[in-house]
Amino acid sequence: MTKLITTVLTLLLLRYGAISEAAASTTKHYIVYMGDHSYPDSNSVITSNHGLLASVTGSIGQAEEAAIHHYSKSFRGFSAILTPEQAQQLRDSESVISVFESRISKLHTTHSWEFLGVDAIPQYNHFTEIESKSDVIVGVLDSGIWPESESFNDKGLGPVPKRFKGECVAGDQFTVKNCNRKIIGARFYSKGFEAEYGPLESFNRTIFRSPRDSDGHGTHTASTVAGSVVNNVSLSGMASGTARGGMPNARLAIYKPCWFVVCSDADLLVAFDDAIHDGVDIISVSLGAAPTSFFTDVYSIGSFHAFKKGILVSAGGGNGGLPGTAIHPAPWILAVAASTIDREFYSNVHLGNSKILKGYAINPLEMDNYYGIISATDAAASGVPLRNASFCYKNTLDHDLIKGKIVVCLGEAVTSDIRSDKGIVVRDGGGVGMILIDPTIGNDFGFQYVIPTTLLDPKEAELLREYLTTEKEPTARIYPTRTTTLNTIRAPKMAVFSSMGPNIITPDIIKPDITAPGVNISAAWSPVGIEFTGDRSVDFNVLSGTSMSCPHASAVAAIIKSHHPSWSPSAIKSAIMTTATVMDNSWRPIKKNPNGTRTTPFDYGSGHINPVAALDPGLVYDFGVSDIISFLCSTGASSAQIQNLTETPFVTCNNPPIPTYDLNYPSIGVAKMNGNVSVLRTATYYGNGPTVFKAAFKNPPGVRVVVEPHELKFQKSGEKMSFRVHFMPYKTSNGSFVFGSMTWSNGIHKVRSPIGVNVTSI
Repeated sequence: MTKLITTVLTLLLLRYGAISEAAASTTKHYIVYMGDHSYPDSNSVITSNHGLLASVTGSIGQAEEAAIHHYSKSFRGFSAILTPEQAQQLRDSESVISVFESRISKLHTTHSWEFLGVDAIPQYNHFTEIESKSDVIVGVLDSGIWPESESFNDKGLGPVPKRFKGECVAGDQFTVKNCNRKIIGARFYSKGFEAEYGPLESFNRTIFRSPRDSDGHGTHTASTVAGSVVNNVSLSGMASGTARGGMPNARLAIYKPCWFVVCSDADLLVAFDDAIHDGVDIISVSLGAAPTSFFTDVYSIGSFHAFKKGILVSAGGGNGGLPGTAIHPAPWILAVAASTIDREFYSNVHLGNSKILKGYAINPLEMDNYYGIISATDAAASGVPLRNASFCYKNTLDHDLIKGKIVVCLGEAVTSDIRSDKGIVVRDGGGVGMILIDPTIGNDFGFQYVIPTTLLDPKEAELLREYLTTEKEPTARIYPTRTTTLNTIRAPKMAVFSSMGPNIITPDIIKPDITAPGVNISAAWSPVGIEFTGDRSVDFNVLSGTSMSCPHASAVAAIIKSHHPSWSPSAIKSAIMTTATVMDNSWRPIKKNPNGTRTTPFDYGSGHINPVAALDPGLVYDFGVSDIISFLCSTGASSAQIQNLTETPFVTCNNPPIPTYDLNYPSIGVAKMNGNVSVLRTATYYGNGPTVFKAAFKNPPGVRVVVEPHELKFQKSGEKMSFRVHFMPYKTSNGSFVFGSMTWSNGIHKVRSPIGVNVTSI
């Protein structure tokens, strides 16, 4: 996964500008993380950081020159340009938890909220009293915001909450007046990116040295979380309707550490530091990178400090699409997978023989006539292998052969094959349209192209091949996209690109945690972010990815926070996970797109998010910092690492340590089951009056499950009860996980936990 992200970044950097000398030198950009601190203010932290850095650079002056960022508000650390030898010297320092290279992360709605049933929540008819008082603040770490979008109007909102400590930082085409009662704070960060890859201006792209969004991604995610209600919006007539965020009266605090769809770890950690200090309630992070360890991963570090302050971090689970690619493995992060909604965007192809092929695309362009069709392999430039030409790469096609024609191109099964570039190649060669045959992505990606383009699935592609081989002068016409929303469309389905478990860091913690709408999601956009819109300026755009599913979960978390302001991040996370559904709208198990293959919790976690049920979960599985300490002990972390991370004076790990599967997590995973295993959980009741919950199981294949006690009798809200789940395997699982579930029910609430176990011996 790391190699994949590096490949994508390199392509982007080569595409928009040369990699700077700073990135190619013997020195590298390192992050030095030192955990919590007790210094009285940020200046004291910075002075101390310079002193430590001077011990390896030689002087305070050299230390100040080497330092890029200081983390001084919510935790202590710094980033600096260092040699590998200097980095090693700092690793040996007693006060340092970890030293690691700053990496790059990649950035991973008019109908989705209706599909999720949020209209059943009272606040969508009027602002309820409890929500108006709560003033929930969502911090969005992304590519900035386009403040003029109607999605960020502040009509009906009261004054900015006094507890918010953030700032509205002015810069290029962004003033303090661009903040309002909706966008209550905005910051931006570029030092880390520029230290590694050179000045932003060297990429020859539209940039704003300010919180203003030139890409569109940050505007899209922010409006999905908390966009105001905007009527009669569409993308060139597609996905028309009322646009709104999941929680329209939540406040937004914007943090921009991302440039050109990538983000430097060093900048991200500053954004986390600021967001925590500013006093946000939820942090939404639609980006990520391959996990390393909890002490060398900025998401794990930043989100843990947020967790300590009562802030839930919701993050996109990744677009790796393969087993073991799920990112954000830490149990204190809500990792969100992506799934479909019951809406299709189809752009059909009318063949010259009157047959119609069903295609999928975000295609607003009108084709005024029928044009000749040619396969890219039949249009290979002189000396170019047919395979290379079939993918419509640059300089592979004969312009004389494709001029005035629709070109049939293939998609290569690698992420670095940028599909939108194929349209540019065809256009620049004189082609008038493109038909893309790409079985690897199905209809999950709503790419936009510079010429009329549509995507055919394998079945329709075969009909096209038959036509091309039998017709002497084949012709076709590509029609603009039409949108259809049908209850007959099975949804949700898991997106083909959505990253899958198991968790490669701590496999006892099932990841991803949840799935939410992430395919063809409509939301606000930056009008200058034309790279992803076929060079067309738009105010709303349709995108796919876990970047889109993450803000859906962030909004649901914000709604829960508004109704239960005292709930911890783990309680909110539990409410979301245990009320999720594993059935689609036809009451059949959720399948995988596009072929309807079988899915497991490694695809969808606990299931598809259910905002209405999550407000009243009945039981929650809560855990705090002391539980995380026990968890980290069981992962082999040292006492010094845990002390610095958690600001706990003395850490003594149990011997033997408490198993990682005994963390009070809403799902249950046992990665190495050697014979019988007993798992401990504690449930907290939230409800009215006495009640009794009874347990029911779906046993994993080859494993018998018993719970003790099998009934939980609660007398009052807030009461806690513990129970043990006993697993008794009678058949090994041949090195693979097998799955089941446990559900507590009192006749009103159903509190479901997925179970995943790998039986290595009996």
